[in-house]
Amino acid sequence: MIEEIKKLLKFPKNISILIHRNPDGDAIGSSLALKKYLEKKNHTVQVFAPSEYPHSLLFLPEIDTVMITDEEQEDSERIISRADVIFCLDFNALDRIDKIDHAVSNNTKAVKIIIDHHLDPEPFADFIISDTEASSTSEMIYQFIADLGDLHLMDPIIGEYIFTGIITDTGSFRYGTRPETYEVAAALKKVGVDDYFIQDKITNSLVEMNLRLLGHCLANRMEVLEDHRAAYIYLTKKDYKTFDIKRGDTEGIVNYLLMMKNVDIAAFIMEQPTIVKISLRSKGDISVQEMASRHFRGGGHKNASGGGVYAKLEDIINRFKEVVPNYASKTQLL
Repeated sequence: MIEEIKKLLKFPKNISILIHRNPDGDAIGSSLALKKYLEKKNHTVQVFAPSEYPHSLLFLPEIDTVMITDEEQEDSERIISRADVIFCLDFNALDRIDKIDHAVSNNTKAVKIIIDHHLDPEPFADFIISDTEASSTSEMIYQFIADLGDLHLMDPIIGEYIFTGIITDTGSFRYGTRPETYEVAAALKKVGVDDYFIQDKITNSLVEMNLRLLGHCLANRMEVLEDHRAAYIYLTKKDYKTFDIKRGDTEGIVNYLLMMKNVDIAAFIMEQPTIVKISLRSKGDISVQEMASRHFRGGGHKNASGGGVYAKLEDIINRFKEVVPNYASKTQLL
């Protein structure tokens, strides 16, 4: 497969790179890294995201070149329709790109390539590069460049993108890592990536409201289910208005629950205008991916997953309380 892709990319092409709605550091990092690499190979490349990215990522070079399809749908569809190659990064089902999905499926001449680390990719692409053991899609992009024989093209900018994706998807190397993850991180350091700079920009970019929101969550919206070694935090629509919560403002709050030694399963439940979203985290061998897919119309990774349901906030809170004993019981065996 790699040889076929290498042959495909031998001559300049028009390439579109798509990432999922509500893009995180891994989606943005992997897509910009691939874009920069492909541009070095003389391809014409455009990255598309359905919705805005977190403000904490604004430090990344050329992030403003990402086209937001919700805001520029007509232009986005036109560019995607002309693409010779379409890369789908950090997602494996077309519904993750929402209204722009038909632009991908309708372009029958383009070669479609998935690079992703989530479970059960849909067979809509010509090539599927899937590695569910990878820490992140960004780690996979490093390996993709290596497999194409082009590590000599790795530079501090491409490395910065990849490193950003790795540290955001692993919670700064706290979960989802493997030996190869650290090998990639070491290689990126060697090409000049400033890991302290990236960590500082991502983790120390909060404003006063972020801390007040965190305090509100921990003081007023947290419940610990001691019998099941679980805990959850919830936010109401009113909370969103009170704190003027924007995209990315709630990132990482769920992880505070796992800082408690008696908590192995954590949930962050958010009441949004038309849907209730849930973010799930776990320690050790507990699969919240299974919980998300079975009960919350979602998925993700073993220790970090999420979902969204058209339901009332109270119903989702109660559903979490009802199903968590089935997973919490497994913690007693650890």
